[in-house]
Amino acid sequence: MAVTEDLIRRRAEHNNCEIFSLEELSLHQQELQRIEHIDKWCKELKILYLQNNLIPRIENVSKLKKLEYLNLALNNIERIENLEGCESLQKLDLTVNFVGELSSIKSLKHNIHLREMFLVGNPCSQFEGYRKYVVSNLPQLKWLDGKEIERSERIQALQDYPQVEQQIKEQEEAYLIKRAKEREEVLEKTRECKTEHRKEKRPGFDRRWYTDIDNTVPQTSENKENCPEIDQDDQSVRTDEDDEDKEFWQQPSLYTPETRLETHRYLEEKRKSKENQSEEKKKVKPPRTLITAEGRVLNVNEPKLDFSLIDDEENNQFVLDLGIHRYLNTSLVDVDVQPNYIKVLVKNKPFQIVLPAEVKPDSSTAKRSQTTGHLVVTMPKATEQIQAQRTTSCPVKKPDCSNSQKSSKTSEKLEVDPSARSFPDVANIVQEKTIRAQGPLQLQSYKAKVMECNENFTDNSDVPPLI
Repeated sequence: MAVTEDLIRRRAEHNNCEIFSLEELSLHQQELQRIEHIDKWCKELKILYLQNNLIPRIENVSKLKKLEYLNLALNNIERIENLEGCESLQKLDLTVNFVGELSSIKSLKHNIHLREMFLVGNPCSQFEGYRKYVVSNLPQLKWLDGKEIERSERIQALQDYPQVEQQIKEQEEAYLIKRAKEREEVLEKTRECKTEHRKEKRPGFDRRWYTDIDNTVPQTSENKENCPEIDQDDQSVRTDEDDEDKEFWQQPSLYTPETRLETHRYLEEKRKSKENQSEEKKKVKPPRTLITAEGRVLNVNEPKLDFSLIDDEENNQFVLDLGIHRYLNTSLVDVDVQPNYIKVLVKNKPFQIVLPAEVKPDSSTAKRSQTTGHLVVTMPKATEQIQAQRTTSCPVKKPDCSNSQKSSKTSEKLEVDPSARSFPDVANIVQEKTIRAQGPLQLQSYKAKVMECNENFTDNSDVPPLI
């Protein structure tokens, strides 16, 4: 993978995707194989993370004058170089790389602000006298591999430097000879693998350094007919792949940049092959069956919406209330009313329900609530329902003798014996007479009756009449 402007902008989200003023950039675990464009696009960088990549060489960072921290851990770097232009460099991390040429640290003498450096996990850190050599060559260093450099240690390193320098030189030469042999061996292996690849290439070969016996057999009509054997073939392929993985990881290998690259390529090819297999096995979902071959309509609720179907007998219609999401655009909803069912497409997902009776599709209406977003579909029934008129007045029936006799008999049975009463009937002691005056004639008659009742009444002529 290469460093691109789009990659850097995506990694500059904290800076509003602006790269010209970027001060911190993290490009770790991006499978980068080269450092490029960063010194031209991000000249204001102070912190640069490039750990866990496949970078074999330090380059294109000399123009970063403000760079203070450079992290290149877990890469394939074999030599320290091209850092003279990083005038503000204070911390350099080269943990777990392949630096074997320890004398290359002399190029860091010009980085006068360098205070901390990590070389642990490199071949040079196994050299005898490694720490004394670094301390004596870089007097500006304060920390090496996480350990502080004391003054006494620096004095002792300067005193032993001539002897240590000779030891480092011999060990470095031996390492470089060994490293050259390893490169030749890797080249020979790659050539042999290429020749084997050409010889063993067959139909079904998936561009890997091995052949799959099951894939090399051409598919005939007989093999196609034997469908139950497909699962067995898949299992055999999987077991072969598992055996191959075990063989690859259990095989002893050298700790070299080439081995790391080979491991990366192997994992990448495995990942791609799995993706290809998954794409091949991935089947397109068949369209959902809404109506069977026999013509039977099915109930489907693929969008998984709440709904209610109401039978409005008074208005002789069906009302469907479908709980569509409030903020869903109405253009994504399509309603289709049929005599026996209704189908609603919500974002191309069908909702279909069978109606209890036939309806009139042409007279149906669909409305959507502006507050809740629910869809309300009103569907008049195709057959009109005839309802009997209810009368409030009760019909007058002629008296029936038989009924009267029955009622009298029932009344005699329900009537209580008057002699069994233990209290007098006070309801008939005093009769209330309500006399209402309706004009002067009635009033005069009332007066006459009062006069008749009262014998001692004398009429005074001086008193005028009340009316």
